[in-house]
Amino acid sequence: MSTSVKKNIAIISSCTEDWGGSEELWGRSVPYLLEKGYHIIVYKSTVNLQHREFVKLAALGVEFRNIDKRKSFLERNWIRVANKIRGKYDFYTLTDNPWVNNLKQLLKEDQIDFALISQGINFDGLGFAYACGEVNVPYAIIAQKAVDFYWPLPGDRPVMLVTLQKAVANYFVSKHNLRLTEEQFGQRLPNGHVIFNPQKIGGIQPYPSTKDGIKLACVGRLFLLDKGQDILIRIFNEQKWRDRPVTITFVGSGIDEKGLKDMAALLNVQNVSFAGQVQDMVSLWSQYHALILPSRSEGLPLSMVEAMAAGRIVIISRAGGNTELLDENVTGFSGQPFEESFDEAMERAWSSRDEWEAMGKEAAKQIAAVVPKSPEKDFVEHLVQFIK
Repeated sequence: MSTSVKKNIAIISSCTEDWGGSEELWGRSVPYLLEKGYHIIVYKSTVNLQHREFVKLAALGVEFRNIDKRKSFLERNWIRVANKIRGKYDFYTLTDNPWVNNLKQLLKEDQIDFALISQGINFDGLGFAYACGEVNVPYAIIAQKAVDFYWPLPGDRPVMLVTLQKAVANYFVSKHNLRLTEEQFGQRLPNGHVIFNPQKIGGIQPYPSTKDGIKLACVGRLFLLDKGQDILIRIFNEQKWRDRPVTITFVGSGIDEKGLKDMAALLNVQNVSFAGQVQDMVSLWSQYHALILPSRSEGLPLSMVEAMAAGRIVIISRAGGNTELLDENVTGFSGQPFEESFDEAMERAWSSRDEWEAMGKEAAKQIAAVVPKSPEKDFVEHLVQFIK
Protein backbone atom coordinates (compact mmCIF):
# COMPACT_ATOMS: atom_id res chain seq x y z
CA MET A 1 0.00 0.00 0.00
CA SER A 2 1.28 3.48 -0.75
CA THR A 3 -0.33 6.87 -0.24
CA SER A 4 -0.91 9.07 -3.29
CA VAL A 5 -0.91 12.18 -1.09
CA LYS A 6 1.51 12.22 1.82
CA LYS A 7 -0.52 12.15 5.03
CA ASN A 8 0.65 13.66 8.32
CA ILE A 9 0.72 11.10 11.12
CA ALA A 10 1.03 12.23 14.74
CA ILE A 11 2.64 9.93 17.30
CA ILE A 12 1.74 11.28 20.73
CA SER A 13 3.63 9.81 23.68
CA SER A 14 2.66 10.16 27.34
CA CYS A 15 6.10 8.91 28.47
CA THR A 16 7.62 11.39 30.94
CA GLU A 17 11.19 10.12 30.47
CA ASP A 18 13.45 10.92 27.54
CA TRP A 19 12.88 7.39 26.26
CA GLY A 20 11.11 4.53 28.01
CA GLY A 21 10.20 0.95 27.22
CA SER A 22 6.77 2.14 26.10
CA GLU A 23 8.46 4.01 23.23
CA GLU A 24 9.98 0.94 21.60
CA LEU A 25 6.92 -0.17 19.64
CA TRP A 26 6.12 3.14 17.96
CA GLY A 27 9.83 3.97 17.60
CA ARG A 28 10.55 0.76 15.70
CA SER A 29 7.33 1.20 13.69
CA VAL A 30 8.38 4.57 12.27
CA PRO A 31 10.57 3.21 9.43
CA TYR A 32 7.68 1.04 8.19
CA LEU A 33 5.30 4.01 8.28
CA LEU A 34 7.83 6.12 6.39
CA GLU A 35 8.18 3.38 3.77
CA LYS A 36 4.46 3.67 3.14
CA GLY A 37 4.80 7.36 2.38
CA TYR A 38 3.55 8.94 5.60
CA HIS A 39 5.09 12.01 7.23
CA ILE A 40 5.66 11.54 10.98
CA ILE A 41 5.53 14.17 13.72
CA VAL A 42 6.22 13.07 17.31
CA TYR A 43 4.59 14.94 20.21
CA LYS A 44 5.73 14.62 23.83
CA SER A 45 5.49 16.85 26.88
CA THR A 46 9.20 17.55 26.29
CA VAL A 47 11.44 16.12 23.56
CA ASN A 48 15.15 15.72 24.28
CA LEU A 49 16.59 16.13 20.80
CA GLN A 50 20.01 14.98 22.04
CA HIS A 51 18.78 11.52 22.98
CA ARG A 52 20.18 8.87 20.65
CA GLU A 53 16.74 7.52 19.70
CA PHE A 54 15.46 10.94 18.68
CA VAL A 55 18.69 11.63 16.82
CA LYS A 56 18.08 8.46 14.78
CA LEU A 57 14.46 9.40 14.13
CA ALA A 58 15.42 12.93 13.09
CA ALA A 59 17.87 11.49 10.57
CA LEU A 60 14.91 9.68 8.98
CA GLY A 61 13.02 12.95 8.58
CA VAL A 62 10.77 12.74 11.65
CA GLU A 63 9.71 16.06 13.20
CA PHE A 64 9.13 16.77 16.90
CA ARG A 65 6.87 18.98 18.98
CA ASN A 66 6.89 19.82 22.68
CA ILE A 67 3.34 19.75 24.07
CA ASP A 68 4.40 21.44 27.29
CA LYS A 69 7.65 22.03 29.16
CA ARG A 70 6.01 21.75 32.56
CA LYS A 71 4.68 18.66 34.32
CA SER A 72 3.31 15.95 32.07
CA PHE A 73 -0.30 14.80 32.04
CA LEU A 74 0.61 11.64 33.97
CA GLU A 75 2.45 13.57 36.68
CA ARG A 76 -0.47 15.97 36.92
CA ASN A 77 -2.89 13.09 37.31
CA TRP A 78 -0.93 11.77 40.28
CA ILE A 79 -0.95 15.29 41.74
CA ARG A 80 -4.73 15.36 41.31
CA VAL A 81 -5.00 12.16 43.36
CA ALA A 82 -2.80 13.60 46.10
CA ASN A 83 -4.72 16.88 46.11
CA LYS A 84 -8.07 15.11 46.39
CA ILE A 85 -6.77 13.14 49.37
CA ARG A 86 -5.68 16.42 50.97
CA GLY A 87 -9.03 17.99 50.18
CA LYS A 88 -7.56 20.52 47.75
CA TYR A 89 -9.41 21.69 44.65
CA ASP A 90 -7.81 20.88 41.33
CA PHE A 91 -8.53 23.46 38.65
CA TYR A 92 -7.46 21.22 35.75
CA THR A 93 -9.69 18.57 34.26
CA LEU A 94 -9.04 15.82 31.73
CA THR A 95 -10.76 17.83 29.01
CA ASP A 96 -9.63 21.36 29.92
CA ASN A 97 -5.97 21.77 30.80
CA PRO A 98 -2.85 23.29 29.19
CA TRP A 99 -1.58 19.99 27.79
CA VAL A 100 -4.79 19.09 25.99
CA ASN A 101 -5.40 22.64 24.79
CA ASN A 102 -1.84 23.02 23.48
CA LEU A 103 -2.11 19.71 21.65
CA LYS A 104 -5.35 20.71 19.95
CA GLN A 105 -3.67 23.80 18.56
CA LEU A 106 -0.61 21.90 17.39
CA LEU A 107 -2.68 19.23 15.65
CA LYS A 108 -4.57 21.91 13.72
CA GLU A 109 -1.41 23.81 12.79
CA ASP A 110 0.30 20.63 11.57
CA GLN A 111 -2.78 19.50 9.63
CA ILE A 112 -2.64 16.02 11.16
CA ASP A 113 -4.60 13.31 9.34
CA PHE A 114 -4.26 10.50 11.89
CA ALA A 115 -2.84 10.08 15.41
CA LEU A 116 -1.35 7.21 17.39
CA ILE A 117 -1.38 7.77 21.16
CA SER A 118 1.25 5.74 23.04
CA GLN A 119 0.48 5.39 26.76
CA GLY A 120 2.59 4.13 29.63
CA ILE A 121 -0.54 2.75 31.29
CA ASN A 122 -4.11 2.40 30.04
CA PHE A 123 -5.45 5.91 30.57
CA ASP A 124 -2.59 8.38 31.13
CA GLY A 125 -2.79 9.51 27.49
CA LEU A 126 -6.56 9.67 27.10
CA GLY A 127 -6.50 13.44 27.46
CA PHE A 128 -4.37 13.50 24.31
CA ALA A 129 -6.81 11.15 22.56
CA TYR A 130 -9.67 13.43 23.62
CA ALA A 131 -7.82 16.39 22.05
CA CYS A 132 -7.62 14.46 18.76
CA GLY A 133 -11.34 13.85 18.80
CA GLU A 134 -12.03 17.51 19.50
CA VAL A 135 -10.25 18.55 16.28
CA ASN A 136 -11.66 15.62 14.24
CA VAL A 137 -8.40 13.67 13.97
CA PRO A 138 -9.05 9.90 13.96
CA TYR A 139 -6.82 8.05 16.41
CA ALA A 140 -5.64 4.70 17.73
CA ILE A 141 -4.41 4.09 21.27
CA ILE A 142 -1.66 1.87 22.66
CA ALA A 143 -1.63 0.87 26.36
CA GLN A 144 1.63 -0.63 27.57
CA LYS A 145 0.36 -1.50 31.04
CA ALA A 146 -2.78 -1.65 33.20
CA VAL A 147 -2.49 -1.42 36.97
CA ASP A 148 -4.78 -3.34 39.32
CA PHE A 149 -4.37 -0.77 42.11
CA TYR A 150 -4.55 2.42 40.00
CA TRP A 151 -7.98 3.07 38.54
CA PRO A 152 -9.28 6.14 36.68
CA LEU A 153 -10.77 8.86 38.88
CA PRO A 154 -14.59 8.76 39.04
CA GLY A 155 -15.02 12.18 37.47
CA ASP A 156 -12.85 11.23 34.48
CA ARG A 157 -14.28 7.76 33.76
CA PRO A 158 -17.23 8.80 31.53
CA VAL A 159 -15.19 10.90 29.10
CA MET A 160 -12.34 8.37 29.19
CA LEU A 161 -14.72 5.57 28.23
CA VAL A 162 -16.15 7.56 25.33
CA THR A 163 -12.59 8.37 24.20
CA LEU A 164 -11.69 4.66 24.21
CA GLN A 165 -14.86 3.77 22.32
CA LYS A 166 -14.23 6.42 19.65
CA ALA A 167 -10.72 5.11 18.92
CA VAL A 168 -10.39 3.18 15.67
CA ALA A 169 -8.40 0.64 17.66
CA ASN A 170 -7.17 0.08 21.23
CA TYR A 171 -3.96 -1.93 21.41
CA PHE A 172 -2.81 -3.78 24.54
CA VAL A 173 0.36 -5.81 25.16
CA SER A 174 -1.38 -8.56 27.14
CA LYS A 175 -4.78 -10.18 27.53
CA HIS A 176 -4.67 -9.19 31.19
CA ASN A 177 -4.33 -5.52 30.33
CA LEU A 178 -7.28 -5.61 27.93
CA ARG A 179 -9.46 -7.47 30.44
CA LEU A 180 -8.54 -5.16 33.34
CA THR A 181 -9.23 -2.06 31.25
CA GLU A 182 -12.68 -3.40 30.41
CA GLU A 183 -13.29 -4.10 34.08
CA GLN A 184 -12.13 -0.63 35.13
CA PHE A 185 -14.56 1.03 32.71
CA GLY A 186 -17.36 -1.52 33.02
CA GLN A 187 -17.62 -2.02 29.26
CA ARG A 188 -16.32 -4.42 26.64
CA LEU A 189 -14.01 -2.91 24.03
CA PRO A 190 -14.77 -4.57 20.68
CA ASN A 191 -12.02 -2.40 19.16
CA GLY A 192 -9.44 -3.95 21.54
CA HIS A 193 -6.46 -5.90 20.13
CA VAL A 194 -3.51 -7.67 21.80
CA ILE A 195 -0.10 -7.02 20.24
CA PHE A 196 3.56 -7.74 21.02
CA ASN A 197 6.45 -5.35 21.54
CA PRO A 198 9.61 -5.69 19.40
CA GLN A 199 12.60 -7.42 20.95
CA LYS A 200 16.36 -7.14 20.51
CA ILE A 201 17.31 -10.82 20.83
CA GLY A 202 17.76 -12.86 17.68
CA GLY A 203 18.00 -16.31 19.23
CA ILE A 204 19.44 -18.55 21.91
CA GLN A 205 22.66 -17.32 23.52
CA PRO A 206 25.34 -19.72 24.85
CA TYR A 207 24.67 -20.68 28.46
CA PRO A 208 27.38 -19.31 30.75
CA SER A 209 29.44 -21.41 33.14
CA THR A 210 28.16 -21.78 36.71
CA LYS A 211 31.57 -22.44 38.27
CA ASP A 212 31.53 -19.00 39.90
CA GLY A 213 27.93 -19.31 41.01
CA ILE A 214 24.48 -18.49 39.66
CA LYS A 215 23.99 -14.99 38.27
CA LEU A 216 20.49 -13.55 38.09
CA ALA A 217 19.64 -10.37 36.20
CA CYS A 218 16.74 -8.17 37.27
CA VAL A 219 16.14 -6.05 34.15
CA GLY A 220 13.80 -3.10 34.46
CA ARG A 221 13.35 0.51 35.44
CA LEU A 222 14.33 1.18 39.06
CA PHE A 223 10.81 2.22 40.02
CA LEU A 224 9.56 0.28 43.02
CA LEU A 225 5.88 1.01 42.58
CA ASP A 226 5.97 -1.05 39.36
CA LYS A 227 9.03 -3.27 39.42
CA GLY A 228 9.27 -4.24 43.11
CA GLN A 229 13.04 -4.68 43.33
CA ASP A 230 12.84 -4.05 47.09
CA ILE A 231 11.16 -7.47 47.40
CA LEU A 232 14.37 -9.13 46.19
CA ILE A 233 16.57 -7.25 48.65
CA ARG A 234 14.35 -8.37 51.54
CA ILE A 235 14.47 -11.97 50.34
CA PHE A 236 18.23 -11.84 49.87
CA ASN A 237 18.52 -10.57 53.43
CA GLU A 238 17.52 -14.06 54.59
CA GLN A 239 20.42 -16.21 55.75
CA LYS A 240 19.70 -19.08 53.34
CA TRP A 241 20.18 -16.76 50.34
CA ARG A 242 23.25 -15.14 51.87
CA ASP A 243 24.83 -18.59 52.15
CA ARG A 244 24.15 -19.63 48.55
CA PRO A 245 26.45 -18.96 45.57
CA VAL A 246 23.97 -16.68 43.83
CA THR A 247 23.93 -12.98 42.99
CA ILE A 248 21.40 -10.52 41.56
CA THR A 249 22.40 -7.64 39.27
CA PHE A 250 19.87 -4.84 38.90
CA VAL A 251 20.00 -3.66 35.29
CA GLY A 252 18.40 -0.30 34.58
CA SER A 253 18.05 3.17 36.04
CA GLY A 254 15.28 5.16 37.66
CA ILE A 255 14.16 7.38 40.50
CA ASP A 256 14.48 4.65 43.16
CA GLU A 257 18.11 3.76 42.45
CA LYS A 258 19.47 5.54 45.53
CA GLY A 259 16.69 4.15 47.70
CA LEU A 260 17.50 0.60 46.66
CA LYS A 261 21.22 1.08 47.21
CA ASP A 262 20.58 2.57 50.64
CA MET A 263 18.25 -0.31 51.51
CA ALA A 264 20.86 -2.89 50.47
CA ALA A 265 23.50 -1.04 52.51
CA LEU A 266 21.25 -0.83 55.58
CA LEU A 267 20.57 -4.57 55.48
CA ASN A 268 24.18 -5.34 54.47
CA VAL A 269 22.99 -7.41 51.53
CA GLN A 270 26.23 -7.87 49.62
CA ASN A 271 25.23 -10.32 46.89
CA VAL A 272 23.37 -7.67 44.86
CA SER A 273 24.87 -5.11 42.48
CA PHE A 274 23.77 -2.35 40.12
CA ALA A 275 24.83 -2.28 36.46
CA GLY A 276 22.94 0.82 35.25
CA GLN A 277 21.56 0.95 31.72
CA VAL A 278 22.63 -1.84 29.34
CA GLN A 279 21.93 -1.53 25.61
CA ASP A 280 23.47 -4.79 24.37
CA MET A 281 21.01 -7.47 25.50
CA VAL A 282 22.85 -10.19 23.59
CA SER A 283 25.98 -9.49 25.62
CA LEU A 284 23.93 -9.33 28.81
CA TRP A 285 22.41 -12.77 28.35
CA SER A 286 25.78 -14.27 27.56
CA GLN A 287 26.69 -13.53 31.20
CA TYR A 288 23.53 -14.35 33.20
CA HIS A 289 21.67 -17.58 33.89
CA ALA A 290 18.11 -16.34 34.49
CA LEU A 291 15.86 -13.29 34.66
CA ILE A 292 14.25 -12.44 37.98
CA LEU A 293 11.46 -9.85 38.03
CA PRO A 294 9.13 -9.35 41.05
CA SER A 295 6.95 -6.66 39.42
CA ARG A 296 3.95 -5.27 41.27
CA SER A 297 2.36 -4.18 37.98
CA GLU A 298 3.12 -4.97 34.35
CA GLY A 299 1.89 -5.11 30.79
CA LEU A 300 3.97 -7.89 29.32
CA PRO A 301 7.63 -7.08 30.04
CA LEU A 302 9.95 -6.99 27.06
CA SER A 303 12.80 -8.07 29.34
CA MET A 304 10.95 -11.35 30.01
CA VAL A 305 10.34 -12.07 26.31
CA GLU A 306 13.97 -11.26 25.47
CA ALA A 307 15.31 -13.45 28.27
CA MET A 308 13.23 -16.41 27.13
CA ALA A 309 14.19 -15.81 23.49
CA ALA A 310 17.84 -15.90 24.61
CA GLY A 311 17.28 -19.31 26.17
CA ARG A 312 16.96 -18.28 29.81
CA ILE A 313 14.39 -19.28 32.38
CA VAL A 314 12.42 -16.53 34.09
CA ILE A 315 11.44 -16.11 37.74
CA ILE A 316 8.60 -13.62 37.64
CA SER A 317 5.61 -12.28 39.53
CA ARG A 318 2.03 -12.99 38.53
CA ALA A 319 1.43 -9.36 37.61
CA GLY A 320 -0.13 -8.17 34.36
CA GLY A 321 0.41 -10.56 31.47
CA ASN A 322 3.61 -12.08 32.89
CA THR A 323 2.33 -15.64 33.07
CA GLU A 324 0.58 -15.61 29.68
CA LEU A 325 3.78 -16.85 28.02
CA LEU A 326 5.03 -18.96 30.94
CA ASP A 327 4.79 -22.73 31.27
CA GLU A 328 5.05 -23.08 35.05
CA ASN A 329 7.98 -25.21 36.24
CA VAL A 330 8.85 -25.89 32.57
CA THR A 331 10.08 -22.54 31.19
CA GLY A 332 10.09 -20.60 34.45
CA PHE A 333 8.62 -19.99 37.86
CA SER A 334 6.13 -17.48 39.21
CA GLY A 335 4.89 -16.14 42.54
CA GLN A 336 2.87 -13.26 43.87
CA PRO A 337 4.78 -9.94 44.27
CA PHE A 338 5.37 -10.18 48.01
CA GLU A 339 8.18 -11.83 49.95
CA GLU A 340 6.68 -15.16 51.08
CA SER A 341 5.16 -16.12 47.73
CA PHE A 342 8.02 -14.90 45.58
CA ASP A 343 10.56 -16.62 47.83
CA GLU A 344 8.65 -19.87 47.28
CA ALA A 345 8.98 -19.44 43.51
CA MET A 346 12.69 -18.73 43.92
CA GLU A 347 13.08 -21.89 46.00
CA ARG A 348 11.45 -23.99 43.29
CA ALA A 349 13.77 -22.41 40.75
CA TRP A 350 16.84 -22.97 42.92
CA SER A 351 16.05 -26.65 43.42
CA SER A 352 15.85 -27.05 39.61
CA ARG A 353 18.96 -25.02 38.76
CA ASP A 354 20.76 -27.95 37.14
CA GLU A 355 17.94 -28.06 34.57
CA TRP A 356 17.94 -24.34 33.72
CA GLU A 357 19.89 -24.68 30.48
CA ALA A 358 17.47 -27.26 29.06
CA MET A 359 14.47 -25.33 30.38
CA GLY A 360 15.80 -22.18 28.73
CA LYS A 361 15.99 -23.91 25.36
CA GLU A 362 12.34 -24.90 25.74
CA ALA A 363 11.49 -21.27 26.65
CA ALA A 364 13.18 -20.05 23.48
CA LYS A 365 11.29 -22.60 21.39
CA GLN A 366 7.95 -21.52 22.86
CA ILE A 367 8.68 -17.81 22.38
CA ALA A 368 9.69 -18.38 18.76
CA ALA A 369 6.37 -20.14 18.16
CA VAL A 370 4.24 -17.35 19.68
CA VAL A 371 5.97 -14.00 19.24
CA PRO A 372 6.24 -12.67 15.65
CA LYS A 373 9.72 -12.05 14.26
CA SER A 374 8.79 -8.44 13.54
CA PRO A 375 5.92 -7.34 15.82
CA GLU A 376 6.39 -3.71 14.79
CA LYS A 377 5.88 -4.57 11.12
CA ASP A 378 2.76 -6.59 11.90
CA PHE A 379 1.50 -3.71 14.03
CA VAL A 380 1.93 -1.22 11.17
CA GLU A 381 0.15 -3.54 8.73
CA HIS A 382 -2.81 -3.70 11.11
CA LEU A 383 -2.76 0.04 11.85
CA VAL A 384 -2.66 1.38 8.29
CA GLN A 385 -6.07 -0.09 7.47
CA PHE A 386 -7.51 2.68 9.65
CA ILE A 387 -5.61 5.56 8.01
CA LYS A 388 -7.97 6.86 5.36
